[in-house]
Amino acid sequence: MPIARSPVAVCSWSLRAGNPAELVDRVRATGACAVQLALTPIAEQPAAWSETFARLADAGIEVASGMLETVGEDYSTLDTIRATGGVVPDATWPATRARAAEVARLAGAHGVKLVTFHAGFIPHEEGAQRDELFARLREVARIFRDNGARIAFETGQESAETLAHALDLLGDDTIGVNFDPANMILYGMGDPVAAVARLAPRIAQVHVKDALPTATAGTWGSEVRVGTGAVDWPAFLAEIARVPATVRLAVEREAGDDRIGDIRAAIEMLARHGVA
Repeated sequence: MPIARSPVAVCSWSLRAGNPAELVDRVRATGACAVQLALTPIAEQPAAWSETFARLADAGIEVASGMLETVGEDYSTLDTIRATGGVVPDATWPATRARAAEVARLAGAHGVKLVTFHAGFIPHEEGAQRDELFARLREVARIFRDNGARIAFETGQESAETLAHALDLLGDDTIGVNFDPANMILYGMGDPVAAVARLAPRIAQVHVKDALPTATAGTWGSEVRVGTGAVDWPAFLAEIARVPATVRLAVEREAGDDRIGDIRAAIEMLARHGVA
């Protein structure tokens, strides 16, 4: 089974820790011993976060991958994230590029081999807007590659077909996909199980997250505890097991008042399916 036998990770930002020591305590409370680590705070707030890698190492917590947050993202509504997300906005691109360079240097210094982020809404149609977006994505990929890391785009903001087509056109085999089944549902971008088959050759990591679709077109769906949403986990995990590469799982929880409990429940669900 290509799903990694190494421990399931937890996304550090899900835990809303205020400092490295608190992050370690909260990771331990979930029962996880690996993290996907938000790298932007460490790169930009070293006074608060510079000890993060050392604290995690001392606690025996592995850094499975990293995450880059692009500048100016606003997830208030579908319209605001379409306008502000990823490397699409001209106004924030220079700052995002500079941030990516700092995060890439940090990843390289600490041996982080995979960094994920939202590319922004990718147009399916040809045109100057898509050409400029592709040029920026190739630039980000090069920056990370020069530091010994690869990048992966989050799923959800476009259909699996559009994302697969874009990856083919980008022509860079080092660029992968961070597959988030809940994002497909939250953005109304199709069935995540069917999407796995289309994106399988590119999947580098999977976010374990669940959601319910919206009842109102043009609005967000609702993120929920894993196992209580619309993701068909037995079918989804079976499809992930067919992915050619070995895939790491990382539990993400961005809503709810009991995130540690919800993450523990997700890890327990994975254990029942033999993948944690």
